[in-house]
This record gives sequence, structure tokens and C-alpha cells, in this order.
Amino acid sequence: MESITLNIPVLALRGLTVFPHMNLSFEVERLISIQALEHAMETDQKVFLVTQREIGVSAPQEQDLYEIGTVSRITQILRTSPTSVRVMAEGETRARLKRLWQTTPYLQANVEAIPEEEESPSFTRSPRTEALLRQTINLFGEYAQQAGGVPEEVQTTVLDSRDLGYLADYIAQNINLRAEDKQEILEELNPYLRLKRLNRILAHENDVLSFEREMEGKVRAHLEQSQREQILRTQIKVMQNELGDSGDDDDELEDYRSRILELKLSEDTENHLLKEVTKLSKQPFGSAEGAVIRNYLDVCLEMPWNTETKERLSVEAVRKALDKDHFGLEKVKERILETLAVRQMNPEGRAPIICLAGPPGVGKTSIAISIAKALNRKLARLSLGGVRDEADIRGHRKTYIGSMPGRVIEAISRCGSMNPLMLLDEIDKLGNDYRGDPASALLEVLDSEQNSSFRDHFLEIPVDLSHVMFITTANTTSTIPRPLLDRMEVIELGSYTDEEKLQIAKQHLLPKQLKENGLKKTQLRLGDDTIRAIIRDYTRESGVRQLERQLAKVCRKADMRLLTGDVKRITVTEKDLHDALGAAPYPPALHTETEEVGVVNGLAWTEAGGEILEVEVNVMDGTGKLELTGNLGDVMKESVQAALSCLRSRAVQLGIDPEFYKKKDIHVHFPEGAVPKDGPSAGIAIATALTSALTDRKINAHLAMTGEITLRGRVLPIGGLKEKTMAALRNGVRTVIIPRDNVRDLDEIDQTVRSALRFVPVKTVDEVLSEALVPQTAKLPVLRKETPEAAAACAPIPAAQSGGDAVLRQ
Repeated sequence: MESITLNIPVLALRGLTVFPHMNLSFEVERLISIQALEHAMETDQKVFLVTQREIGVSAPQEQDLYEIGTVSRITQILRTSPTSVRVMAEGETRARLKRLWQTTPYLQANVEAIPEEEESPSFTRSPRTEALLRQTINLFGEYAQQAGGVPEEVQTTVLDSRDLGYLADYIAQNINLRAEDKQEILEELNPYLRLKRLNRILAHENDVLSFEREMEGKVRAHLEQSQREQILRTQIKVMQNELGDSGDDDDELEDYRSRILELKLSEDTENHLLKEVTKLSKQPFGSAEGAVIRNYLDVCLEMPWNTETKERLSVEAVRKALDKDHFGLEKVKERILETLAVRQMNPEGRAPIICLAGPPGVGKTSIAISIAKALNRKLARLSLGGVRDEADIRGHRKTYIGSMPGRVIEAISRCGSMNPLMLLDEIDKLGNDYRGDPASALLEVLDSEQNSSFRDHFLEIPVDLSHVMFITTANTTSTIPRPLLDRMEVIELGSYTDEEKLQIAKQHLLPKQLKENGLKKTQLRLGDDTIRAIIRDYTRESGVRQLERQLAKVCRKADMRLLTGDVKRITVTEKDLHDALGAAPYPPALHTETEEVGVVNGLAWTEAGGEILEVEVNVMDGTGKLELTGNLGDVMKESVQAALSCLRSRAVQLGIDPEFYKKKDIHVHFPEGAVPKDGPSAGIAIATALTSALTDRKINAHLAMTGEITLRGRVLPIGGLKEKTMAALRNGVRTVIIPRDNVRDLDEIDQTVRSALRFVPVKTVDEVLSEALVPQTAKLPVLRKETPEAAAACAPIPAAQSGGDAVLRQ
């Protein structure tokens, strides 16, 4: 038969061999192979599949490929990922590689198709051929029995096949053989010799499988012997226990018993642990239950039972330690000193449970750490932010895999004392889901009437937490569940005044940053005016974190100047701040300096402290539409409606056209529209801005206000007055209008703020408008009647009485 030469793409296979008349699917990842497949699909779908001699060669040449391969037809290509495809191919005929004439972008070669040799009918029916077929069937059957996993259809096809060449190719394709053995079968062109060579390979594989089964049997027998010996050892141990002679294994049990008795625990706890030791003694060697009991006993015995640190009981010593670490925070310090005084009078008294609530950066966590240091108590800090699993508080049942005690017990065990100061940080950020409610689990921990016998799910024995001093921190108490909040004594930490920040910066922040940046006190100097400028123009916060970052930035700039210049000492003045810190992000540019129409400064409370909340109103000719913008909540929208209805009811008295709600369009806007705003305390500010815009009267300068308004014009009290007044002082406000019912809250305001602001208590909206609006020629009647007591409470404190620049609280 005349040979046929083909010029087709070549696909080099690694560890894979394709036989004629066989279907095969495989993964292709190399770019040259994918491009060869794409070229084949564009022509006649034929490709020459040939095996590489070495699998590790990524760019094969002609010498890297076997000479004999298979011309195949690509039936399907599926892209499984951006870098790989799955190919389904059907082998057609053997072929010999003549010349690989192209290697990029894909392999292309001239191959010579090798026709299949046909056996004569007499040779096919000869006894020698029949004997070879029977030998092949027997060897394949033995292989299928030992190897297992050979599909039934493969075995059926082998039994039905009489074609020597096809049978050899089919078996070689469908059993696990080395690539070299398969290539040897592929290169044998004579069907009889090919099948004979396959029989030799099958016989070798059967011998290998036989040895593998023999080795597996020996391993199984060894394991059975080990298990038998283990059972015998367990039986011997039981017999020894029955005879009262437990041998060396009892040393561990005796050690557990002696350690339990040395702790001198309560009778119930001691009996419970001894029962666990007895249960351990009955467990077989190496059992899973025994490991669980050992872990449980180890955790229980690692607890610091009856171990407490000696408290520092000197009130003056603790006062000095607290004053050294923190400036101000007088309420917290006073409460801790009271606790210490009670401990001196009643050593058996219960420790307090205190919640420090305030905006970020005011020193809640740091004062708790200082308290632990001053009282000479160990500190155990738990961060509860984002905790959603009740097991984090109470622990897991010890029967579960990987179980462990809760974080409260783990913290006590870690600090090695039964009377630590336990700091529960961010208690207002607890979560809950299907795994339980951690806040509910804390009810027992933070209840002084119950925590003397707290039971962790893992320990299952009562633990006395009554000597633990709990201090929790929160940014706001509104998100704390009411039953949990009821168990804590809340101490509010308000925002710092600028003078307090100045003292904190001089006494604590600046020395800390000088040390961290490797500077000496003589190398960098910042005057009080410079620090005040940083506080005023570069920070807007209740605490001092941002201030500390700005001071750190100044120190870094000083390091650079000292290393790159000739200076040995740097003095930073207010004029140098622009070069050191850049442009001031908070210039004093609010509407507090000038008198304007329809623009009022309200006061708002946030978790970060107080803020100025501007209200702008425009009135245009229209059809009575009211438009509200500024990302407002439902409560604030209702405040606008209430203020508008209040003004309509007294339009004639205020000099407003009674038909304005039909002829005018009103637009109320709250700047900084990206920030959500809600709450009722902007009511009088909205009413004042509406009145100013409708009457075209200006608002007095340096004025701010806060208060809720009703339909009848009453001004209701609000919260957060301390933070709001501090925000007013920061922004250059001189007069603050407040509800009359909030006069009692002025005692909580820092004396520095009270001496700098004039407070005007009001009871009705008429009093607000009389104070806020610039008088016209015909003045509005003054409807406000101020009592002598309210006037005395709201009057600024004289400088001599307030102590001038003295700062009272951090």
C-alpha cells in the first residue's frame, strides 16, 4: 500500500499515549498546544498526537518526541479556564514523524501514516492465535481481579474481541501502565507481536499486584496484632484494678488527686473533680474519652484558685499614681478612690462594675489600665467588639471537639489571679445571631448578686467572680441592652476642652512622641500658642488621638531637619505649622462672625462629641412647596414640619404674611449632605431660620442654639448639652440658647466653657426669636421672663473664680 504523508499540527503529550480507534479526553495548558488545536479546528480537525520522551521539557524539539504517534481527529474542545482547555480526541491511525519543521507559534510536522497490517483468515483461526487470545483474556481477568476498578464494559469488550491488534490497543489504553510500556505497544506494528508483548507486560503487572496484596496483608496482620495486644493490656489493667494493684499508670491519677486536694476547694467542686479522676482511671489506654477528661482536668487545675494579688490600699498613693498617668478625669478618679476607701472599711465588700462611656479618644481604655496599675491588680483585657457567639462568654460544652472555656475564665487563668481588673472593651458593639446573644450571657457575669457562682459551660463548676473588678467601655449607651446597662454604674466621659487638650499635650502626648521619635527635649520646642493652633486648626475631635498624630508628624519633620540640615535645635511656631502639617483642614469659617438672613447655627451631638449644625432656609415665590435636603432622618423632617406649623399659627404676631404657605416655596437645607442627620434638638434652630427668611431679618452673630420645638411653641429639653457647648466654644460662638429645663445641666459643664459662653435659657419660641433676630425699628415684644435663679445659673463665671486657664478635667 502506498504511504501517505500528512502536513498537520503536532500536539506533544506528557505522560499520555493515544491509540488508534480509541476515544480519549485530556487537559491542555501549554500555549503552543492550544494554538495547534485551534489551527487543527480551522482545517480538517486532524492533529498528530505524540508522546514526549521527557515530561519536564516545556518547549519540545524533534529529538524530544517519540517517532511513532497517532493521527487523531479532534471531536470537541471545552475551555475550562482562561489558560486551559479540555480536548476530546479519537485516534485514527498510527503515523511516523518524518520532520518537525515548525516549533512556533505551534508545532507542525510532516508525518507518514502507517496502515494497519491485516492478518489472513487462516492465521486468525490458527491454534497459535487462539492460544494467544486465551492467554490474554486470562491475564487480563487476573489483572482486573487484583487491581479492581476496571469497568464492566471494558471486560465485556475484551471477551468479545477477536482482532489481535485492536485488542492489544484497547487493553493498553484502558489499564494503568507506564508511559514507556504504552509507547512500546504503540510502536509494535505487527498485531500478533503487539498482543504477545502486551501479555508479557500484563504478566509483570500481575506479579507486582500480587506482591502489593501480600505486603498489604502483612500490614493488616501487624495492625490486628497491635489491636489484640492493646485489648490484652486493657484487660490486664482492669484485672490489676480489681486486685488493687494499678502499677505505674496510677502515678498520673495520684498526681491529679493530690493537686485537687492541695487546692482546698469547696466540697462540691472537690468531689466533682475527684469523680472526673475516677472516671479517667476506668478509661482504656489511648481512648478519646480519656484525652477529653485529661484536658478538662488540666484546664481546671490551671485556674488560680484561692490566689489573689495584694491590693494597694493607700488612697493617697493611688491618687498620685492616677494623677501621674492622666490629666483630669476627676469623676473616674473620685469613684475609684471611693471604691478603695470602701475596701479599707469593708475588705469583704464586692468590687464595683463601672461603665466608662464617652466618645473615642478621651482615655477610657488607658484610664482603666492605669487603675489596674495603681491598685496593684492584674489586668485582663477582653475586646468585645463584633463578638456574636454566646460561647465566647460562657465557653463550649466539653463534649464537643475543640471545646474550650469562655473568654472570661480564660482571662482569669491567663493573668493568674482571682481578683484582677477585667476590662471589657467596646461593650456597646456586641452582636448576636443564631449562635446566641453574648449580651445576655454577660448578665450573669456583670451582676454582683450572681457572679459569685458563675458557671462556665466547659468547667461546669462555680467560679467566684465577686472579687473581680469589672470596668467596661462604650462610645454610647444607646446600643447596650437595657438589662445589661442596668447592672453597670455609668460614668460619662465628655469631650476635652481646648485648654485640657493643651495640658494633656504638654504633660503626656508631646513627651511620648519625643521619645518614640528619638528626640530630646532640648532638640524640639513647641510653645503653648503653637499647640493651641494645632488644636484649633488641625483637629476636630472629642479626644486627643488626632492631636497625637499631628504632634507625631511635627516630630518626624524635626527628625528630617536635624538629619539633613545644620540645625541642632528646632523651635516650631504657629507660622511654621503650614510647612510642617500642610494647609489647615479646619479653618474657623462657619457663619458665626457675620449677621445673615436664613442661616442659623444649631448644635448637634455625635459619638465623636459635639458639632455645629448649620440650618439654611431660602424662600422663593411659588405655590407653597416645602423641600428638605441634607440627608435627613424622619425625626428631623418632622421637626421641620412642626416648626413650620408653629410659625403659621403665629404669623401675624411675627409680621409674616398669613398666606405665605400658599404663595412661597420654602427650601430647608442642612449642609454636608453626605452626613446622615437625625434628632429633634434642631427644632428651634429651624424655626429661627424660617422666621429670618420669611421676615428678611438677620440672625445675631456669634450665636448658636439647641432645643426641641412643639406645635404650641414650647421649647423642650435636649441631651448632650456638655458636648454641644464645647463645640460652640471651639467655633467662636459667644451666646448659646438652651431650653430652660436644661439649666440644671449647666453644673456638669466645664468651668472654662461656662466662663467663655453666655447661656440664654428659653421656654417658648418667642423668647428664642427675641434673642436671636436682629431688632428692627419696631421691635418684637419681649416675651421671655427670666427668673433670678436661671439668670444666676447661666451667667458666665468670673475669671478669678474659674481659675483662669486652669483645667479641671481630662
